[in-house]
Amino acid sequence: MSAFVVSARKYRPQKFEEVVGQEHVSQTLKNALKTEHLAHAFLFCGPRGVGKTTCARILAMVINCENKSTDFEPCGTCLSCVAFQHTASFNIVELDAASHNSVDHIRSLVEQVRIPPQGGNYKVFIIDEVHMLSTAAFNAFLKTLEEPPPYAIFILATTEKHKILPTILSRCQIYDFRRISVPQMVSHLKSIADKESIIAEETALHMIAQKADGALRDALSLFDRLVSGGRGQLTYQQVISNLNILDYEIYLKLTEALLTENMPAVLTLFHDVIQKGFEPDIFLAGLTDHFRNLLVCKNQETIALLDLTDTVKDKYLEHAYMIPISYLVSALDLLNECDVHYKTARNKRLHMEMTLIKLTYLNRVLQRDLHPESDEKKNFDIYAPGKLEVSSLNQEKIQDNIIHTATQVNQPTQNAEPDKPVAPISSGLKKKNLIGPSLNHKDDIVAQVKAESHKQNGLKTIFTIEEISVFWRAYAADSVSNSVRSVMELARLEMGEGVLRAFIGSNFGKNILLQETAIIDKMRAELNLPRLAFDVVIDPEMGQEEPQQSRPQTAQEKYDYLVQINPVVSKLVKELNLKPEE
Repeated sequence: MSAFVVSARKYRPQKFEEVVGQEHVSQTLKNALKTEHLAHAFLFCGPRGVGKTTCARILAMVINCENKSTDFEPCGTCLSCVAFQHTASFNIVELDAASHNSVDHIRSLVEQVRIPPQGGNYKVFIIDEVHMLSTAAFNAFLKTLEEPPPYAIFILATTEKHKILPTILSRCQIYDFRRISVPQMVSHLKSIADKESIIAEETALHMIAQKADGALRDALSLFDRLVSGGRGQLTYQQVISNLNILDYEIYLKLTEALLTENMPAVLTLFHDVIQKGFEPDIFLAGLTDHFRNLLVCKNQETIALLDLTDTVKDKYLEHAYMIPISYLVSALDLLNECDVHYKTARNKRLHMEMTLIKLTYLNRVLQRDLHPESDEKKNFDIYAPGKLEVSSLNQEKIQDNIIHTATQVNQPTQNAEPDKPVAPISSGLKKKNLIGPSLNHKDDIVAQVKAESHKQNGLKTIFTIEEISVFWRAYAADSVSNSVRSVMELARLEMGEGVLRAFIGSNFGKNILLQETAIIDKMRAELNLPRLAFDVVIDPEMGQEEPQQSRPQTAQEKYDYLVQINPVVSKLVKELNLKPEE
């Protein structure tokens, strides 16, 4: 039986350039070595498994390396490097403070500091988990750390910087290590899989990187565990099965059931998840992340925040088109409330099921709040098991939301490429009768939705400019501010394509109208025009004013101006024998 070496040890970096995700630390240490501004004490702090101890060992090697490269990397072949690699170096001392945290251990270390280096210029002391030292041990180490011999260098590493005494922190150069990002971790795992001749799916490596939560050592441990049972292969199904992770496909199916208001399908899906051994809180956390990802997909600028593969990202983009932002924000609020009260709930499964039922009919609540005068009771039916079709009214609501979202997505942004679409609408979703006709007939859908809405709700959706003007003047008359009232009375209104435009003659008037958002909100609510847009346009012709006459400057001009206003001034000047310049 051959001796197996775990990947975390077998592929441990031996140079700064091999360290993953900590370029800011590596480059700073190289610059310090290049300029010979090396401190006598370093503190490496950060999460576990991100390379703190590894960088400390590389720095210790390169300090005493006899043949360091031009970019200050250890050669790995000189006597000092070879001795350290075989743990036989007298100039590099490692101490685990987790198990050597007493005063006696620190005193023993201080005695070793007094011994000069053997066959080198420096003696390096690496103290790992330094926050585990007792207060007495810190105090015993303080004097040596403050005034060490010229050949002594201390490198401290910790995951909890806040537990270290301020007197120790003030004597060290502090380097903060970051969590390793998912793409960097996936790239490193892929390179190891290629070296080990392992066929690994990218989605599987991506899931391992997400599960590791920024710690590369944890990712390598998971990788070894999964590969050992895969016989040279690593698949996505194998990863989610062994790591007890809920597949994203489950949440996508749940989204479809929520949009169709299919409560039996929602509860059945949640029951299947419980039967597989998952706790409700695990399902709740995954569902919250799922809705967060859908919300991120609603804007082109935030899509980059998704830590997903391209294939999964495309599926999220397709489903994000189906859901309005108001639904996603309200759903996240419900899930957050469920999470807050989850621990105190006696029947945790029922608590989660009630949240799912609220999510099922959340769209009706939002529509009812938007149109309180509409009668929703006649449409509030309980769907039969297995019925996946949408009622006519809800079908139209989903279509309307998709049209509105697609219109926003298709508008060119400042950073978006004009000829590159964001994502296509999934043909698989159309087969499920979720979004109805193709978006190529958007105008027909809009007309149909307006006609049906007028027929079922009896609400007026088209207003003439005269009717809008009446409402505008009534609001101006009730306005408290005189400036708002005067600007609104001077404005000229035009209505077209769902946009109310107010023409005004100055920038001052434009700013006044843009700040008066209450009138548009009132119009949307009272006139049942929830998507009424508002724009203010400056009309140069309305802003033309008579040119102002130049003001008099000289004494004679001022005198002539006064005489023009009041001829008595001339008579007064003659009687008093005055001169205009006086």
